[in-house]
Amino acid sequence: DADMPAPKGNAYWKLCPRPGRRPSYGTAEELWAAAQQYFEWAEANPLYAHETVKFQGEASIVKVPKMRAMTIAGLCLHIGVTHETWCQYRKRDEAFSEVTAMIDSIIRTQKFEGAAADIFNANIISRDLGLVDRRARDLDIGTRDSLATFINALATQPFSLK
Repeated sequence: DADMPAPKGNAYWKLCPRPGRRPSYGTAEELWAAAQQYFEWAEANPLYAHETVKFQGEASIVKVPKMRAMTIAGLCLHIGVTHETWCQYRKRDEAFSEVTAMIDSIIRTQKFEGAAADIFNANIISRDLGLVDRRARDLDIGTRDSLATFINALATQPFSLK
């Protein structure tokens, strides 16, 4: 939910290594190494949810680790660059373009697979990845339409098993 506040006790500000001039990665290999450090950090620092566990009639609250979704914004904070700088790296040259494309793919795949395994909220991840259900968007059914109108509109949509 967009109106949901950051979790209490979050330390997102600690991800930014330092204020001031941002680091410049002179080679694609340096950028790749920095990204790998982010991937390792994200894996080693899960988020925690508090869940109630009942055992033999006793209930207790335990902290359960949850996989942290990697994001380009999180990567940028971790490696100390702005999103604009990240976009410039994407266009810099062939080597940077290849590395940034690989990093984008890794982050996209981690989020997609996390949502598919029900680790992440599938609705949030599908919006983030631009995976909108085209059929729902194209039907444009209003709340006053009848079920018959809805079924007729659905029947006119192309069907594919792809």
